[in-house]
Amino acid sequence: MTSCRAVTVMLLTNQLHASPSGGREMLCKLNHDVLMDIYGDRLTVLELTKSPIRGLKSVISAFKGHIDGINAESIDAVFRDILSKNVEKIFVDGSNFGGMANVIKMRFPKVQVYTFFHNVEVRFFLGSLRQNKTIHALAVTIANYLAERKSVRYSDEIICLSERDSQLLQKLYGRAATHVSPMALQDKLPVVINSTTEVASDKFALFVGGVFYANQVGITWFVKQVAPRIGIKVCIVGKGFEKLRNELELEGKVEVVGAVDSLSEWYLKSHFVIAPIFDGSGMKTKVAEALMFGKKVIGTPEAFSGYEAIADKAGRVCVTADDFVAAIEAADCMVLAPYDEDLRFIYENIYSFSAARSRMAGILSTVKRVC
Repeated sequence: MTSCRAVTVMLLTNQLHASPSGGREMLCKLNHDVLMDIYGDRLTVLELTKSPIRGLKSVISAFKGHIDGINAESIDAVFRDILSKNVEKIFVDGSNFGGMANVIKMRFPKVQVYTFFHNVEVRFFLGSLRQNKTIHALAVTIANYLAERKSVRYSDEIICLSERDSQLLQKLYGRAATHVSPMALQDKLPVVINSTTEVASDKFALFVGGVFYANQVGITWFVKQVAPRIGIKVCIVGKGFEKLRNELELEGKVEVVGAVDSLSEWYLKSHFVIAPIFDGSGMKTKVAEALMFGKKVIGTPEAFSGYEAIADKAGRVCVTADDFVAAIEAADCMVLAPYDEDLRFIYENIYSFSAARSRMAGILSTVKRVC
């Protein structure tokens, strides 16, 4: 009599954090938790530790796809696990791991490779390169382009956050995504609250984000072009911005808070969230986060990329400084309650853990018994 065996799935990911802070870190942790919830002990996890690109040897290896922890040792570890654990599906959490997708398909062509694109990497790094024109930044951009091209070529299934990213993959590499699964976040709402929940006596608009090129450029523009013209204070919360306090603070207008232990209280006390982001790829975490806390968002088309279907309900899309000023002046009419239950429902229905689990189970076709 022939026995049946359960399909084993491998997750290949960046080093995971128990309490992730950045948007990518949070999504990596959520993907891990989703897969663990679906597969349980049939999931094997391999975390890769990033190493910087330094020196000629490192650059040559990077151009071969050996970046972000891909090396001879990690490749051997993947091969051993595939053989010893009968791995039949591999979920690659990031298109930067295209070098690994390549060697896996060459050695094990029947293993199904699913690659999750957090964004279009080359688009992201090109934006960074424009702000920091150095040889190192150029090398990083080229290395990620080459790695991402391999992800597109050697993945059986490609998962993107948005149709925009899918279309960009088609334009750059000649292949669109096979699945679109939007941004999702673990629930951070600390208590059960409702539409009567009190907020801070002094209303403020909230900007959330760590210091990287798109956030810094966007909020700097807002401070110069919009903040002097509005009647509500703006609080800037995010790791690294405390170093820019002298550059960004305006007395009575803009307060730079910087890193905080918990974002929850800032979201809950805020009147609404601003997202003046003009560049990037993927989807912006701060929009889903705002919906989680029942808060409206006033942001640019880039901030709402991937959220187009719910943008009118979520807040206001603004293109110019005048648009932002007008939207903020009308915010009291737009913000009907400190905690908007309709916005919270949108989060639960589309951007929550349970929503992501349902989508991912469908994409991976759940677990089948193989005889």
